[in-house]
Amino acid sequence: MKTPECVWDAKAKLGEGPLWSVKEQALYWVDILNRRLHRYSPWQEQRTWQFDQEISAVAERESADGLVMTLRHGFAFFNPATEELTPVAEPEAHLPENRFNDGKCDGQGRFWAGTVEFNCTLEAGSLYRLSPGGECKKMDSGYIVTNGPTWSADYRTMYHNDSARGRVYAFDFDPDSGDISNKRLFLQFNEEDGSPDGMATDAEGGLWIAHWGTSKVTRHDASGKVMKTIDLPCSQITSCAFGGPNFTTLYITSARNGLSEEQLEREPLAGGLFAVDIDVPGVPANRFRG
Repeated sequence: MKTPECVWDAKAKLGEGPLWSVKEQALYWVDILNRRLHRYSPWQEQRTWQFDQEISAVAERESADGLVMTLRHGFAFFNPATEELTPVAEPEAHLPENRFNDGKCDGQGRFWAGTVEFNCTLEAGSLYRLSPGGECKKMDSGYIVTNGPTWSADYRTMYHNDSARGRVYAFDFDPDSGDISNKRLFLQFNEEDGSPDGMATDAEGGLWIAHWGTSKVTRHDASGKVMKTIDLPCSQITSCAFGGPNFTTLYITSARNGLSEEQLEREPLAGGLFAVDIDVPGVPANRFRG
């Protein structure tokens, strides 16, 4: 495995939500607190879209051009070509101190995303499921900082994080109905681990977890055992996604928000987008079927 390379020194306050587009051969990712959507391609010009509210997670749409995304209080459609933004659902419009955070589509094209209180201190976060037909349903609650989710290779298990408590939860997952049950603790991070942030699953079912606070991404087997570690030159690692023509590039996002001037001198690439070649391929991201 090679050393990670910073492919975009974006100085993101809170880089997150990497998503590889097979159609465009490009990576979408966001800077939540700077309210920006970025698109990176090894072969094309980089692009950035500015929003008037926080943007935290994106997925491609199957039935139309463009993306589904989470904004401050809910879900919306966005077409990067026309810059048309269409609200879909706002389940937390009544909670002005909350915002959406991480999200991803399951194998049936439902978009899952969680929320967090802005200061990341209150037990105010919930997990929502947006169906292709536009129905938005709260699926779980009681989180301080939601992150993830991702699924096992057979889609029988869903993983979801409460980063502030250092917990990776596992749920039994019904691929047909999208129902979850039997919530249980899968991993408990300690202080040396940092906090579990964004996640991705590879073609062998390995679980890749970004570690906020400890400068690394780890790959875990089905029992939770660490199988591989990728070290990075900045501490606040936020998420990861597979990309490239063969899905053998792992793209990794990071953040610089909250770092002191002294820390930034030690971590000049904080907030950058990183890429590293890996020996276990990933799989294409699921598209939203609405």
